[in-house]
Amino acid sequence: MKALIYEGPRQMIMHEVAMPGLAPGDVLIEVAYSGICGSELSGFLGESSLRQPPLIFGHEFSGRIVDRGEHAQTYAIGTRVTANPLISCGQCDYCRQSQEQLCRHRRLLGAALPGSNASYVAVPQESVVPLPDTITLEQATLAEPVAYALHVAQRARFSEADILVVYGMGPIGLFVLQAAHHFGVQQIYAVDTNADRLTMAQALGATATLNPSSVDVLSFVKDATYGLMATVAVDAVGNVVTRQNAVISVRPGGTVIFSGLHSAQTTLPINDMIRNEVTTAGAFAYTASQFRSSVDLVAQGAIGLNDPWIVKAPLEEGAHWFDALLGNPGPVAKVLLTPQ
Repeated sequence: MKALIYEGPRQMIMHEVAMPGLAPGDVLIEVAYSGICGSELSGFLGESSLRQPPLIFGHEFSGRIVDRGEHAQTYAIGTRVTANPLISCGQCDYCRQSQEQLCRHRRLLGAALPGSNASYVAVPQESVVPLPDTITLEQATLAEPVAYALHVAQRARFSEADILVVYGMGPIGLFVLQAAHHFGVQQIYAVDTNADRLTMAQALGATATLNPSSVDVLSFVKDATYGLMATVAVDAVGNVVTRQNAVISVRPGGTVIFSGLHSAQTTLPINDMIRNEVTTAGAFAYTASQFRSSVDLVAQGAIGLNDPWIVKAPLEEGAHWFDALLGNPGPVAKVLLTPQ
């Protein structure tokens, strides 16, 4: 089969490789679409300890089952599916508490295991989610980042009374914005330096879009909230400045959710956070239940992306699109690679 293989910093090269081997509990999926995730861009640059060459990236995908191991007979050949790429053990204390994202033995497709930037990918049957007729294979690739946003929303415990600031309008930020709407939040401020992404956020219902290159975000939020500041801030970027600003954006008793994974270390105003009783929490990945729910939300049209913001490109163009996404690709929210 053909596969796009990461061979070193900024090196993505097409190869013919052997078909994945099937364990008794695995299914083989013919990949229809494989999305490029923002977390993979640091790997592409050689800055991720999780992604070491040679490696097939890819963990946002959809396709059809074409083969099954002897103990993986639940779904018929030809079933349209996506799959939870966070492979958990099912046995540890966290898995038994339905916190699979914290599994002590978790493995991620496209990191610890070969991913979906290939003609085929093998996954445990337990990870497979069959698709309803109301969702396309293209839309189904969004289930993974939508699940992440759903986890952020549930960690934040959004309510109708909230005033939210979201830093970063990449796919996760755009989906967090929509998840917040889904849970009743009406006042949402979207922050990004990319004008195209802010246009998308506006189209998806942001109360206001703020570009820190031209607007003092903290002053704007203070004025918009009559000096009270936000009740919740989400940092979907993960750099030092956005983390610090997220903390400063919230009022006493507010909540900050950190989901961006870029800067390894950040200094925060801890004394002020203690005095103001600011609650902070990380949000990593999603539970198995949230992943399944995300498929339903996308199928219902509750969360998604407008078609013009999605680029579909042959797998052979993958290296080009990894490079492009590191710069300014224009009004593009998601790139889907097509191996077939």
